[in-house]
Amino acid sequence: MKNKFGLTAILAFVLLQSACTQKTPTDLSKTAFIPNPVSIEATGHSFELNASAVIYYEEGAEGLQLIADYLSSEINRISGMSLKAEPTAETPKNGIYFTLANEDQELASEGYELTIGKKLIAIKANAVPGCFYGVQTLLQMLPAKTEAGQALELASGVIRDFPEFGYRGAMLDVSRHFFNVEEVKQFIDFLAMYKMNALHLHLSDDQGWRIEIKSWPKLTETGGSTEVGGGEGGFYTQEQYAELVNYAAERQITIIPEIDMPGHTNAALASYAELNCDGKATELYTGTKVGFSTFCTDKEITYQFVDDVVRELAALTPGPYFHIGGDESHVTAHDDYVYFVNRVQEIVVKHGKKVIGWDEIANAELVEDATVQFWADVENTTMGVEKGAKVIMSPAARAYLDMQYDSTTQYGLHWAGYIEVDHGYTWNPATLVPGITKENILGIEAPLWSETVTNINEVEFMVFPRLPGYAEIGWTAPEKRDWEEYKTRLAKHGPRFSDLGINFYRSALVPWEE
Repeated sequence: MKNKFGLTAILAFVLLQSACTQKTPTDLSKTAFIPNPVSIEATGHSFELNASAVIYYEEGAEGLQLIADYLSSEINRISGMSLKAEPTAETPKNGIYFTLANEDQELASEGYELTIGKKLIAIKANAVPGCFYGVQTLLQMLPAKTEAGQALELASGVIRDFPEFGYRGAMLDVSRHFFNVEEVKQFIDFLAMYKMNALHLHLSDDQGWRIEIKSWPKLTETGGSTEVGGGEGGFYTQEQYAELVNYAAERQITIIPEIDMPGHTNAALASYAELNCDGKATELYTGTKVGFSTFCTDKEITYQFVDDVVRELAALTPGPYFHIGGDESHVTAHDDYVYFVNRVQEIVVKHGKKVIGWDEIANAELVEDATVQFWADVENTTMGVEKGAKVIMSPAARAYLDMQYDSTTQYGLHWAGYIEVDHGYTWNPATLVPGITKENILGIEAPLWSETVTNINEVEFMVFPRLPGYAEIGWTAPEKRDWEEYKTRLAKHGPRFSDLGINFYRSALVPWEE
């Protein structure tokens, strides 16, 4: 009996040790990815990511070192592991590997294939953006934070993925309340986490002018000196703006500058008397009313001003777009408005940019490649489509991030209605407006106006958890989107938000995980 008991104990000890060291097969399809990928094939094994892993990138493939360095930095932030990034001329046998192979038409320029094996993780794409989006998918398999040096286990399998729409963005209004460079970078990181690729910066309005224009220095000296409520305001130097453009580009995000005109222009009108029809500068404005200001549309100095602003800002902006605003210009006569928008579009084109404007600009004669941003008026937008324009879908009643969740929400407004998380998610851009189909649509954008939002903490509350839903609308095909299924995936991102220090709204509609 003694020997038998001893053998039993030894066998039990061996089995216990085996259980502690053996990798348990894992199911990749159970990971709560947002946006939902096109396809996931689980293979039932796992990859151990530890401090000895190397991140390899295809030698000679321009742009991949930046992606490899970005992943190394993120893994270091999460786990404290400092992984080397190295070029290689051959596919490695282990580690993480980035490669470009322009052979898969389905993936186009933003798609990727992520293969997780027992020894090697490979991210293959036709272009650099695809590799970056593959990294974002990979990062969602890791915890937001873990103990320093702790090895991480990733489920094995293959993910193939590409977006539904080419334009997936958000807007940040830095005019009503000013947000500094670091806060805007934080906002950019939020977009990058969920594969969004456009940041529309609302740089001018009645309450503040936020971008340095060297040929018109009073715009920031005077017009940038305040904000809603009478705070000190602020502005970006051209060097700071360039820094934001570069930071965004490293995360595959295009910055789109907006100079709103001919209305929403009081900050400029207070800075330069000659832009007013009566030749008198207006008083600075710190309230929240709209529709009371306008440039003088029949003075040539107005168009010299616009030309200078567009010229300087276009030179700082490598992206293809320039947003001319055009909304709520209630005190500009219709014919004057049309004349102004027609001339301003030509100025934008002259400086090598494509025009975007709010849906009101459809009343003008739209230039080639113009884009109308739908926010309120269906008739304007369909008229824009009839004139050959593309559409960015930003319906205020569905996509405005400054709308309150419900009547108890501390921040935000509700003139377009309340937007709970489900209401923000359950719409299809291609079927929302009769006469506007997918072929007319560039993509979607979720704007955040800042009348009531004063700091990045409040921004986070209004943005999360709605932003991931807008990202999924832009990326994932409608047939793969379902609210009941999505809310369980979103719930699993709650701990990630918390670990990242994001101040998010804990909607009662979402079964949050702690």
